[in-house]
Amino acid sequence: MSTFSIFLVLITIVCFLLIVVIMVQNPKGGGLSSTISGTQMLGGVQKTTDFLDKSTWTLATILIALILLSSLSFTGSLSDTDSKLIEKTEAPATTPAVPVQQTPAPATPAAK
Repeated sequence: MSTFSIFLVLITIVCFLLIVVIMVQNPKGGGLSSTISGTQMLGGVQKTTDFLDKSTWTLATILIALILLSSLSFTGSLSDTDSKLIEKTEAPATTPAVPVQQTPAPATPAAK
């Protein structure tokens, strides 16, 4: 497994986690905050909002870093010269071309 493939898997996981964290949030205060009724659970509503906000920024930063690192690890091994789709095969051997013999041009008499 190449390093680029590892980065793709990590980027996919971080994207999924970022989607989950963003979907849990509700800008009007009715997301995960509304399901926690007591202030003693998980430090209260304000702490939950702070945690979700910090985790969103952290996951976004990790995502950007992974994307930049994956672009650096991409070697471009499947460029046009090394493509597996375009195989470099020589043309099949054909009958050798027979050289055409040129006949000498008739001599023209010199004008006096």
